[in-house]
Amino acid sequence: MVARQLAEQLTGRTAQRVLDVGCGQGTQALRLARAGHYVTGIDSDPVTLGVAQGALAQEPDDVRGRVQLLSGDGHQCGRWFGARSFDVVLCHGVLMYLPDPDPMIASLARLLAPGGVLSLVVRNRDALAMRPGAAGDWRAALDAFESDRYYNRLGLTARADRLADLTVTLAEVSVPLKQWYGVRVFTDNAPDDAAPPVDGRRLAQLLDAEERAGRTDPYRRIAALLHVIGGK
Repeated sequence: MVARQLAEQLTGRTAQRVLDVGCGQGTQALRLARAGHYVTGIDSDPVTLGVAQGALAQEPDDVRGRVQLLSGDGHQCGRWFGARSFDVVLCHGVLMYLPDPDPMIASLARLLAPGGVLSLVVRNRDALAMRPGAAGDWRAALDAFESDRYYNRLGLTARADRLADLTVTLAEVSVPLKQWYGVRVFTDNAPDDAAPPVDGRRLAQLLDAEERAGRTDPYRRIAALLHVIGGK
């Protein structure tokens, strides 16, 4: 879903300079490089970065030539790159591990060139009780109304953000909210080991339903994740 939503925002843009903070296994970085963009991926986890490097090694020469993978985190970007260095900055699945997202967002906004796009993926604070409630974990559901903290699928403590708060922050750093989507409206409670439908038609229907819900109120407001787009 995130790839589809991001592609919509990059329609008509060619050979963009992209920074992917917390690139993980390189999923988005490689997709964007295949589309002709020049991508710098950064991740602090040597294991996932190694997976990304292995995947990159399997790509054609032209794709490999458009990707640079670095070990580090978003806090180092201000030292590595100058202001207005990138046309697109991705920060997906990172802010939930920070006690306060605002300093990171401000740092990344500084790196955006005029007309640039900032793409954030965060846990949805306004729907934090949905997953435990749907699973019948009533204690956790009640706790979720009072706190922005939760345990993710990796068993780690993480933090959720409200769209309203992110909207204020983006305005303050001169990258105002342009669009936002919900991610995992219908499928958030699927077991971690659940395989996607093997029937291509059913898989296409699932993706289409998630995509439609992710851009339609009130469904997107109860999505597990928010994909927030700011524009400079």
